[in-house]
Amino acid sequence: MSITAERKQELIKEFATKKDDTGSPEVQVAILSERISNLTEHLKTHKKDFHSRRGLLMMVGQRRRLLDYVKRKQVQRYEDLIKRLNLRR
Repeated sequence: MSITAERKQELIKEFATKKDDTGSPEVQVAILSERISNLTEHLKTHKKDFHSRRGLLMMVGQRRRLLDYVKRKQVQRYEDLIKRLNLRR
């Protein structure tokens, strides 16, 4: 369910806004999106895993708050981010 360290480093390199950037909202949203997609696949096979479902809902809420923050600060960064992550909004 969790992402590997290698995949996490790939996401950090891909979405970093500057060198050694690990905490920008873009990186955080990318990592959360990866974890959400992995957990969604897990829940398709384990329908009664309600503890993981709660974690999934918390991650979706955290991603939503981060996206709202980016949208509030810079709309263009927000639009680029959702386009790169193929999010519907």
